[in-house]
Amino acid sequence: MNAEIIEGTASWTETPKSISEIESWYDERLAAGYAVLVIADHQRVCAYGSYGAFRKGEGYRETVEHSVYVAANQRRRGHGRRLLEGLIDHAAVAGFRRMIGGVSADQEASLALHRTLGFREAGRLPGVGVKHGRRLDLVLMLRVLGAD
Repeated sequence: MNAEIIEGTASWTETPKSISEIESWYDERLAAGYAVLVIADHQRVCAYGSYGAFRKGEGYRETVEHSVYVAANQRRRGHGRRLLEGLIDHAAVAGFRRMIGGVSADQEASLALHRTLGFREAGRLPGVGVKHGRRLDLVLMLRVLGAD
């Protein structure tokens, strides 16, 4: 996670997370009934994914936003696909009807993965992010999870 925060553009966070911040985030997600999925190898995290509330407000109660992180040395092994499929399944069983992924437009592999799993581009926000001195576009990917 911190490697992407420091080096990449998939996360627009710029301040690395402490172990206690990560533990708090994990505990809060589980306490709220959201999924946190982890792929590990020899007790090292290779990839993780989670979803949580899309926005505050009761009107958004059927919509969640997800995030998936795959360590650089673990990419192209199917971890992202397995995690996102698991999050989709968990959210659908939990009764959510829409899942959103906010993807940096320069993350072509992530956008392609979302498309193959039934997400469609629902909006593009030009230049709303800045990372490493670059202005970045945010692509909102949307998937319907169940019948309305």
